[in-house]
Amino acid sequence: MLTLRNYIGGELVAPQSGEYFDDLEPATGTPLAQVPASDGRDVAHAVAAAEAAFPAWSSAPAAERARILARLADLIDARRDELALTESRDTGKPLALARSLDIPRASANFRFFAGAILHGHSEAHLTDHAALNYTLRRPRGVAGLISPWNLPLYLLSWKVAPALAAGNTAVAKPSELAPLTAARLAELCQEAGLPPGVLNIVHGTGSAAGAALVAHPAIQTISFTGGTLTGRAIAQATAAEFKKLTLEMGGKNPAILFADADLDVALPGIVRAAFTNQGQICLCGSRILVEHTLLPEFLPRFVAAVHALKTGDPLEEGTDIGAVVSAAHRAKIEGYLDAARVDGGVFHCGGTRPASLPDRCRDGFFIEPTVISGLSMACRVNQEEIFGPVVTVTPFESEAEAVALANQSPYGLAASLWTRDLTRAHRVADQVACGTIWVNCWLLRDLRVPFGGLGLSGLGTEGGEEALRFFTDAKNVCVRL
Repeated sequence: MLTLRNYIGGELVAPQSGEYFDDLEPATGTPLAQVPASDGRDVAHAVAAAEAAFPAWSSAPAAERARILARLADLIDARRDELALTESRDTGKPLALARSLDIPRASANFRFFAGAILHGHSEAHLTDHAALNYTLRRPRGVAGLISPWNLPLYLLSWKVAPALAAGNTAVAKPSELAPLTAARLAELCQEAGLPPGVLNIVHGTGSAAGAALVAHPAIQTISFTGGTLTGRAIAQATAAEFKKLTLEMGGKNPAILFADADLDVALPGIVRAAFTNQGQICLCGSRILVEHTLLPEFLPRFVAAVHALKTGDPLEEGTDIGAVVSAAHRAKIEGYLDAARVDGGVFHCGGTRPASLPDRCRDGFFIEPTVISGLSMACRVNQEEIFGPVVTVTPFESEAEAVALANQSPYGLAASLWTRDLTRAHRVADQVACGTIWVNCWLLRDLRVPFGGLGLSGLGTEGGEEALRFFTDAKNVCVRL
């Protein structure tokens, strides 16, 4: 069995505890690898390596940092199929999804920020012809980067690339549930010639390695993507030290479908938004709001399309729905299904484990894609993030009611809006409380745009120039003329 190592100071090293735990393949329930049970000692070792590397890396020419990041992108592209297979086995997602989304986006993140630092600019202000002010942006030091299990390499690179591009060094803690491509990234860093200590990767649980990283006094910059409860704990733990945070957390995103929408475009778009990666993307549209006059046509067609999704072995061609990440997560999802039944929800499809699976997957963590109607917007299933292949369908009578239902949530990450009326699209997009809203599409991403959420969905903004600003401090220089 594969035994992972921490990546510290440019070397692959065993955890100081000497202890490991199993990384299970979600599709089979069997161990894939042994993961280091790292603790505060490993984190301290990694932080020391990052501190030692910071002076040289932060003062290196932008062109040199860009060259190495672009080289990393090239190496990821060259190993796309291998990395996609690793990601699929480690997360349970369909291999085709890992090949088309996760791995290409990881390389795109490195390539984008490699280019971005070559085109930076400084603000300048002439003050009454008496002085010239200009702004410098300087890297902050050692950044702590904590990434989730649902899009492991994709979201790890989303943090590593801007942090390193801006001249910081970093200690990353990938999810213990899906650590394999992070381990491969360490090997690619060695091959790309990244100087030792610039990026360090410490494996382990959130309660041990993650908490130690957050608490370390030399870590004053923390970028976290994960659950809201963990994000709240990080905010509380760091408040007294005023650490700089971005917390990208959960979503309970509405998909708003008006009667004038092109249903041939909207239907597959909403299916994709609901069930991509088994619904385990914070941007998935799990609350489908449908104008009441369209509901009799939409619901049967939508249910038929969901019925047609193939649940099965993620490695097989044609699989649409793979396994959820763990037995515990499946149990959580099933708890919400039970709650929906108690609240009188009408199940149109799904709601159970698959009746049959390939022999390889008989002990895997699968659940059928599920469509439920008849629930109030105030119930738990419509208020809490399930993070699985479960959606609700709710009718609305008017545009005002659609907006009110969309905003009846403690989250505010994303939404999608489906209509032919461009004036209405602009008007509703302005009124829905969220960080991103897609009109007649979903998950169409531009790496230049800001990304963040409201309420329980997060704190701070990532993406493009916002990410580079987060990982730097501004200094104004005033020169008397």
